[in-house]
Amino acid sequence: MRVSETNSRLLYQTMKACGIQVVSALPESWLVPVIRMIGEDREMRLIRVAKEEEGVGISAGAHFAGKKSAMVIPNHGFLAAVNPIVSLAHLYKVPLMMFIAYRGTFGDTYPWHTPGGTVTEPLLQALRVPYTFLDSPGSLERRVRDAQELAAASLLPVALLLKHELMMEA
Repeated sequence: MRVSETNSRLLYQTMKACGIQVVSALPESWLVPVIRMIGEDREMRLIRVAKEEEGVGISAGAHFAGKKSAMVIPNHGFLAAVNPIVSLAHLYKVPLMMFIAYRGTFGDTYPWHTPGGTVTEPLLQALRVPYTFLDSPGSLERRVRDAQELAAASLLPVALLLKHELMMEA
């Protein structure tokens, strides 16, 4: 199976339509097309990070500078970023938008992703990070806008879990 170029473009266009100007990202196979599209857009700023937790600081800086931002990361990267999510985003009220490739769940054939897939939702719940699934092109824009509104209203992190059904070609 291949990553859906069509749905990756829709995700990129939705992020742009929502006014996201700064995006930090660490490549992962599902995320490569959308990261490429963001990088090619002169109106968006793509910052490639070496470690996902750097994205939390980038989003905090963007927020305090009045810019809308997002992180585009794999779920193992979310796991690595727990400390700055708690000690920076929660503590300093940063409306952190996290687009997380939800690997290791139904449809994913790579066993090395399974451990991360089994703990992503319980960890989001433990951190009290609201989340929703991005699993269908038809609901994508509404769910991203709803998440962005919640993050802005609560000044807290939110997670959008990019599911296999959205990211991979049928």
